[in-house]
Amino acid sequence: MSDVKVERKESLSREEAAQWLVLLAKAFTGEDHADLPFGSSSVSLHIPERVRAELEVEVDGDEVEIEVEFKWSMAEHEAAAAAAARPVHARQRSQARKPPRNSKTGK
Repeated sequence: MSDVKVERKESLSREEAAQWLVLLAKAFTGEDHADLPFGSSSVSLHIPERVRAELEVEVDGDEVEIEVEFKWSMAEHEAAAAAAARPVHARQRSQARKPPRNSKTGK
């Protein structure tokens, strides 16, 4: 069972369907954060640089179904956000410092 699932089904004109795809394309080509309209509200997502994609076309009698699916792990984003939230001085301390070089001896 998934943690969260939002689903919306409705009848659209070809123009309206194209607008959905345009909004989705803009979300993927923009920053790594996207707010997608969803009915009277929106869904906020982090979209990473790489995603898994699936395109499925199914013809059953006189009905055609096209599914476009994108998947990615939220664990990588959460780990990066946690690392970015750590204090800067804690990260600097973990780096070994070299003693200054003596200009006369080269050491």
